[in-house]
Amino acid sequence: MSKRTRFIILAVVGLQLVLIVGLLVLEPIVQTIPGRYRVALQERIPVASQVLESVIDQVVPVAAALPVANQPAEGGTVDINALIAARPTAVPTETASPTPPPTRDTAVNETTATQEVPPTETPLPTPTNTPTPEPLPVAHVLDGMGVVKQAFNNCGPANLTQVLNWYGSDITQEDIAAYLKPNPEDRNVSPWQIADYVNERTAGAYRASAHSGGSQELIKRLVAAGYPVVIEKGYEVNRVWYGHYLTVYGYDDQLGQFYTQDSYLGPFDGSGSPASYEEVATYWPQFNYTFYVVYKPAQETEVQAILGPDLIDEETMWRHAAALAQADIDANPQNAFAWFNLGTSLTEIGEMVLEGNAEYYGAAVQAFDQARELGLPPHMLWYQHKPYVAYGKVGRHQDVIDLADATLVEQGGRNVEETYWYKGNSLASFGDLYGAKEAYLSALAINANFYPAQISLDWVNSVINGN
Repeated sequence: MSKRTRFIILAVVGLQLVLIVGLLVLEPIVQTIPGRYRVALQERIPVASQVLESVIDQVVPVAAALPVANQPAEGGTVDINALIAARPTAVPTETASPTPPPTRDTAVNETTATQEVPPTETPLPTPTNTPTPEPLPVAHVLDGMGVVKQAFNNCGPANLTQVLNWYGSDITQEDIAAYLKPNPEDRNVSPWQIADYVNERTAGAYRASAHSGGSQELIKRLVAAGYPVVIEKGYEVNRVWYGHYLTVYGYDDQLGQFYTQDSYLGPFDGSGSPASYEEVATYWPQFNYTFYVVYKPAQETEVQAILGPDLIDEETMWRHAAALAQADIDANPQNAFAWFNLGTSLTEIGEMVLEGNAEYYGAAVQAFDQARELGLPPHMLWYQHKPYVAYGKVGRHQDVIDLADATLVEQGGRNVEETYWYKGNSLASFGDLYGAKEAYLSALAINANFYPAQISLDWVNSVINGN
């Protein structure tokens, strides 16, 4: 072999080693680039952003969907329709400290009931003497709804700001985000967190109510009565699925559209962004027809009358949402979002009843397994977390860890505090207390106000220290 040939071979091998080392070094660097910087680069230097994103796609590829279940559901299939219709007597509950169990066989984050009432399977109550709703106007628009251009990943605080500003508050999205999203990289603020913020931190000036299982007619009724509605929905950017909030302040049946303010897509001249009924019907169900409404305390009776009994009583609401999901499944059995919604609603019911809740968790897992088999977007668990609860309740902790790890692959997924908390609970159930502690610390590093992780951290420290 000639000297020149040996040199070429050594050069190729050296280049390969450099590339391997470079990729090994590049991956942790890429993993730590904050999402807000990537977005800022995209806005300012699109060409450089495309190069960066292509490198990220090569170095940290993202799966097309969440992983399928690693084990089949046990105990056979559940008659979910019968389970939805059967209503055990609700038991007033007080949620215990959401800490993981001391042993592997104990369920995570169990609910402690204050009293025991035997369950009775009775059909859902049928309202009697319900007044006929007044006919809706063909169109109605609330004047003066402005738009707030959201900061990075800040659609939750921005949409609430739009609504509160419309009511006359001078609050800013920075004010709201300081509490709801102290970490700007935090990927999720739930509608229930937003409602709690309004009810607890606006000094009694405003009230808010969050619900799943809504309908387009209900949105119209609220708007026609003078109340803007914020819906949670899916949307796609460059064929990538995300969650988003959208403020609805008007509708027009003749045009077949809602009038909305979009804090991310704009336009930002206040003219509003029309959203067709078909578009809302496509993307709103991806979040279980979830919405919240803000109002003044004196308006609460009127708002509750519009919402009606199906959404006011929490257990009835989740049964109603489960029935909607089942109807969507009957219309299209390949609808992964509908199966996910069904699992979410059944899990919520399971957390509310004392007796028979294992059956609800089993049915929820059955639905979640099907949703995963059909294919869920990889970002799904950035926003909705009930699969972690259901799998944990039936002892399938490896599924919890697998789903959490799949979510943690992306930089955005590593900024969802609930992911670490639920993973920590399942690690604790496997006896990995130090792994659980690390997970709880990671959750609190993202959001120091996320008290469930602090409670769990205190618990695991007490076990480790033998207290």
